Amino acid sequence: MKLSPIPVTMMAGLFSRPCLSFAPAVLSSATRRHITPSTKLFADAATASSTEGTKAAAAPAKKKIRTRRILSGVQPTGSLHLGNYLGAIKQWVEFQDTGRFAEAESLEGEEFKDDPNVEIVNENFFCVVDLHAITVPQDPSELEESTLASAALYIAAGIDPTKSKVFVQSHVSAHAELAWLLNCATPMNWLERMIQFKDKAKKAGTESVGVGLFTYPVLMAADILLYQADRVPVGEDQRQHLELARDIVRRFNGEYCKGNPYKKRCKKAGIPSFPAFTEPEAMIVKAGGARVMSLADGTNKMSKSDPADGSRINVLDPPKVIRDKIKRCKTDSLPGVEWDNPDRPESTNLLNIYLAVQPGRTKDDILEEVEDMKWGDFKPLLAEAVVAHLEPIQKKYAEVRADEEYLRSVLKEGADAADEIAQRTLKSAKVAMGFSVPK
Repeated sequence: MKLSPIPVTMMAGLFSRPCLSFAPAVLSSATRRHITPSTKLFADAATASSTEGTKAAAAPAKKKIRTRRILSGVQPTGSLHLGNYLGAIKQWVEFQDTGRFAEAESLEGEEFKDDPNVEIVNENFFCVVDLHAITVPQDPSELEESTLASAALYIAAGIDPTKSKVFVQSHVSAHAELAWLLNCATPMNWLERMIQFKDKAKKAGTESVGVGLFTYPVLMAADILLYQADRVPVGEDQRQHLELARDIVRRFNGEYCKGNPYKKRCKKAGIPSFPAFTEPEAMIVKAGGARVMSLADGTNKMSKSDPADGSRINVLDPPKVIRDKIKRCKTDSLPGVEWDNPDRPESTNLLNIYLAVQPGRTKDDILEEVEDMKWGDFKPLLAEAVVAHLEPIQKKYAEVRADEEYLRSVLKEGADAADEIAQRTLKSAKVAMGFSVPK
């Protein structure tokens, strides 16, 4: 599961309470002026020099400064595959380096536009969401290695620890603690509406699934709300979970964060009396223009939970394995390859992959090259493009994973930075609910 995005995109822009800081001149412009003899002297002097002042070039207005945090993560179950990489990690790297997602829109389908009068300072947090992973049984002998391997892949794929914080979700205890508080404030029927739970429970059988699978959307909400996101980058399949997080914010703030008693509790605790949580807005992030689908069925997402390993390309698959999987992947018997034909989902999927692993190329460019090819000609071309794209990532991964001291130091630094922010939000939530908090 991908979590923002957060903000979690999941998650996601996730952040400390997004604050606007203003230059003193802006603040004073809204202040009522009281004229006295002494102030009139200054006013007269100002009037006398007004002509000279108007000739001078006007100083550019200082921009407002806003901190925007992005939190997102991927579960460490199994090996990360091409869909995880192209649909999430590759876009995290793009946001880290450019400050924006190439293709993101609001719930209403509108493009996001930043205010030119506001200077955005980005803080990026990317986590391995191991608490989400255990909603289904995990092998204890494999979970730790899967967690560290996922973190190493983040770095290998381009997440730079000097620009972004990388941490493990369970290393920041506020995630689990806030999830419990929100569980107690969330009506059960809200969770019963969650489509993903219904689908997974149907496959596994309701008698065998754990309670965590039912309540994990609340944990996802906690992930988002801890970092005070106003925008959360998420995939299309996480839209419903983001809407749940918004519902939880409205309910919690409305029930616990109003009136003089709340203000008194905040004053006693020494914290501001604004609402505990920021209501997030979804940024629906597109995975290179389309989701990466299964090699065995172009109508289903590429998934780590699919028992058939041949249905996915794992980021760490050796070149021979990648070539074999693409050679055997499902295609149709129609001549040529084409995009966006609903009767040819496998053709669209393989072309999307071919486009995504070749940055800088366009659909028209690729179609001109391959549209008249037979599958036997196109598949080797696709395989070599995927191998070439993943090769430097695999090499970097081997270097990072071999230096465990470095990897753990990166995770420790990331967890410390995340914990500092998360604990502030957790304290606000506890004060709002009336808990006795330590001084």
